[in-house]
Amino acid sequence: MGVIRKFFSGIYNLGLGLKTTLKYLPGRSITIQYPKEKMEMFERSRGMVVLLSDKETGKLNCNACLLCQKACPVAAISIKQEKNPETKKRYPSIFEVNALICCYCGLCEESCKFDAIKMAPKYEFATTDKESLIMNMEQLQELGRDVDYVPRKKRTPKKPDTKPESKPETETEATLINPEGKEQNKPETSEDTE
Repeated sequence: MGVIRKFFSGIYNLGLGLKTTLKYLPGRSITIQYPKEKMEMFERSRGMVVLLSDKETGKLNCNACLLCQKACPVAAISIKQEKNPETKKRYPSIFEVNALICCYCGLCEESCKFDAIKMAPKYEFATTDKESLIMNMEQLQELGRDVDYVPRKKRTPKKPDTKPESKPETETEATLINPEGKEQNKPETSEDTE
């Protein structure tokens, strides 16, 4: 009896699966023929890490602050910084991203305060040579040339218009003000009566 029940249960489940397949069969196909057709990636998709350049001058936005290197959980970013003796500004002499160990988490992009690094929606980097997946600064800058980004607004520190009122130095200088705005004498405490 159990064998017959299993047999009909299998036929019933097969029919349910075929019903679902036949329901979607006449509809439009959503398969993409990959090498010929490519899916457009979403703007916030996390692909390869790229370096961004200034749109006007073409100079790298990176000032080698090492924030992205410190934020990387797998240590895929390695930066060597140097200082320009004339302008006293830092710049990266070596900037490498190891795409073999990169986990594409986006923490490097979030930590960067200078619009220098971004996760671009680029994903076609399959290769049989592992060494080609360790990207240097020139390769990363070239990949980032056509990546659109909106530069962040620079924050300017606000200057206070007025100085805050100074508080009395001792408690004896303070006078109490009642809700009507009249001054009151300080109430006596047990220490004052002694």
